Amino acid sequence: MKEKKKDIRALSKEQLREFFVSNGDKAFRGNQVYEWLWSKACHSFDDMTNLSKATREMLEANFVINHIKVDQMQKSSDGTIKNAVKLHDDLTVESVLIPTYSRTTACVSSQVGCSLDCQFCATAQLKRMRNLNADEIYDQVVAIDQESRTYHNMPLSNIVYMGMGEPLMNYNNVLASIEKITSPEGLGMSPKRITVSTSGVPKMIKRLADDEVKFNLALSLHSAIQEVREQIMPFSKNFPLTDLREALEYWYSKTKRRVTYEYIVWEGINDRQQDIDALIQFCKYIPCKVNIIEYNPIDDGKFQQGNDQAIASYMTQLEANGIVVTLRHSRGKDIDAACGQLANKL
Repeated sequence: MKEKKKDIRALSKEQLREFFVSNGDKAFRGNQVYEWLWSKACHSFDDMTNLSKATREMLEANFVINHIKVDQMQKSSDGTIKNAVKLHDDLTVESVLIPTYSRTTACVSSQVGCSLDCQFCATAQLKRMRNLNADEIYDQVVAIDQESRTYHNMPLSNIVYMGMGEPLMNYNNVLASIEKITSPEGLGMSPKRITVSTSGVPKMIKRLADDEVKFNLALSLHSAIQEVREQIMPFSKNFPLTDLREALEYWYSKTKRRVTYEYIVWEGINDRQQDIDALIQFCKYIPCKVNIIEYNPIDDGKFQQGNDQAIASYMTQLEANGIVVTLRHSRGKDIDAACGQLANKL
């Protein structure tokens, strides 16, 4: 039965070599298959053309490749592309290609649904159904790289783990996917071009530091006042800002790399002077930069973007305190591909 077959991409290269030896073949066949699976992102044993027909049939009899399929692709007027990605068990996640004139960025999902409950995010309104495997994350990147080359005439240059799900709640698979993406035997991308965005799980941020990861860290902050942050992100009752600060200081002490704080300004929620003062103080703990992100509504009307004056006050005062700040305009809003909108129309 097909469902009883093991997904071949769950095997390490050494396990593949051992499989071939135990079946009376040469160990180097495992190397060949591993290259097809990862470097060439092959989705069919029949396409492994340097293997004999008998070898391909043996693989077919023992294994399956549970690859993703881009079920639907939507193109925005600004060049952004959103993929509805069908998984092998018929669940769906979304991923996004975000182009600029000089680079293209893949925004990938790490969970079906989300473990957390951020009130402003469409994905959080879905229950978490399961974590994605490392190969399912990898496949999203491969698909977006192909789209980048096809529609924008350039290879994919950057990856952000900012799609559906909380990456640090799927820690092992996220790190395994990055290992494959950055490996010379995978896609060979530099970890400096990869950013993992978390809503703030202190013990997992510390674990990242202990694991000496080489990629970048971003944090969805949205308020540096505990009571306000709990209103926006109720789960943060369990992860108070004092613990988050400690974890971020630990991260910087181990990695010496600054953190990016993602921050949306909402009318009547975090648009007061005391909100700005609290953010400035929080930014002084470790070297950081702030991205002020345009808010993308998810139809419930509870959250409304702060006015231009409030955003300008944030920008001016952060800069006056020597904090690097950038205003990020959203891409792909017309196809619900912008930040916080993923899964809105599934």
